[in-house]
Amino acid sequence: MVSAAHSTRSEDSTAREAGKSVALLTLGCARNETDSEELAARLAAGGWRISDDGENADVVMVNTCGFIEQAKTESIDVLLDASSTGAKVVATGCMAERYGRELAESLPEADAVLGFDHYPDMAARLDDILAGRSVESHQPSDRRKLLPLAPAARQSAAAVVPGHSRASQADAATLGAGAPQHLAVVRKRLTDGPVANLKLASGCDRRCTFCAIPSFRGSFVSRTPEEILAEAAWLASEGVKELNLVSENTTSYGKDLADSQALEHLLEGMSAIDGIEWIRLSYLQPAELRPSLIEAMQRTEKVVPYFDLSFQHSSAKVLRRMRRFGSTENFLALLKQIRDVDPLAGARTNVIVGFPGETEEDVEELMGFLEEARLDSTGVFAYSDEDGTEAVHLDGHVDEDVVSERHTRVSMLVDELVSQRAAERVGEVMKVLVESVEDDGVDGRGAHQAPEVDGTIALVGEVEGLEPGDFVTAKVIDSHGVDLVAEIVEEAW
Repeated sequence: MVSAAHSTRSEDSTAREAGKSVALLTLGCARNETDSEELAARLAAGGWRISDDGENADVVMVNTCGFIEQAKTESIDVLLDASSTGAKVVATGCMAERYGRELAESLPEADAVLGFDHYPDMAARLDDILAGRSVESHQPSDRRKLLPLAPAARQSAAAVVPGHSRASQADAATLGAGAPQHLAVVRKRLTDGPVANLKLASGCDRRCTFCAIPSFRGSFVSRTPEEILAEAAWLASEGVKELNLVSENTTSYGKDLADSQALEHLLEGMSAIDGIEWIRLSYLQPAELRPSLIEAMQRTEKVVPYFDLSFQHSSAKVLRRMRRFGSTENFLALLKQIRDVDPLAGARTNVIVGFPGETEEDVEELMGFLEEARLDSTGVFAYSDEDGTEAVHLDGHVDEDVVSERHTRVSMLVDELVSQRAAERVGEVMKVLVESVEDDGVDGRGAHQAPEVDGTIALVGEVEGLEPGDFVTAKVIDSHGVDLVAEIVEEAW
């Protein structure tokens, strides 16, 4: 299979000769990271040299995050910093898609604000910007209206969806001669570690009252299994050992395909790829976590026993106001179902405190749930109004100082609980993926730990000769907060 990523080495040489360089800076989530690697492939095919060195680039492109206020502030700060380098500055990604011309008008330091529709011809747009030609900034719209209402009709729609290499949005020069367009890998790795994110789908059909993502990411649309498996095989050829499967809502995968168990079958296909050792699912919606998927995750050898469950709260009353489903009892029953099969399975979640209408009793219920749930990791977020969401107009808004107090209180409890859960793992013997080998130590992760969010394992004992990507068997001998210390009992393989 010929792919854009395979052909970028010679293209990088061409770019150096031409002197066109772009620093690609990524903010936000794992989905943004996959988008950046798509952009990198398209830019490299258009003659641009890719780096992360903003000080010496012709153009600095910032793939922004627009999810919550803190992320938007960080995006603005990075764009302002980029403008001080003297390079041309381009904003793209979620914040650019969400605000478009409004962002351009309020941030004259940016030479252009480009949206998802610019992705297929991004190299040409950067050529224009570098040459001093004006490029009209993105005009935002509700991207849910770009795809048919019926999920089954979305696969043939012509709308640009980042990460989806359908013929309608593909550039033949980018994809490489000879490769079927729906199977070509439009991706250039920006890191060289043993772990890679792999996007399963884009968008979301849920209507959570606190979330604006569907309005700028669009309706849910799955990538085809063939396209995903082709990319997974290519990542394996690049030395990737762990695939972290990402989307806005992974449990919805396949709803727009003619296969009611598309995700279960996809996991089987990935497990057959040589070189891939771990497959990790992220962003699971508890209300959609069907028994057949749980069973498939637990019977498919390379799928790690890890459940990233988007609970958000446990009070049924608060969840209904969020337009979500579940309760303390339902969520505890789900965790029991998982642990009845694998008592050592990892589980994490995110929760929001201070949502409009939340009472002190709701907070106490949430804290009681967290104490019983025995989660390995929990992210705690303080509610804040987001533009264009239904929650802005709900009654019962909680005072900011009360939200802050609740956030502090729940965060302190979570710190204690995840430390206790880590301490419970002392004595476990587990497979560990080596991620970094430095003079001051060797670090890795267990199957219950996702990249960057769930802590690490410091390896001790016979660590000489280990390299990133190796797997070892180690016994946990200590814990520090969410992090573990483990002694190697069986050498790398």
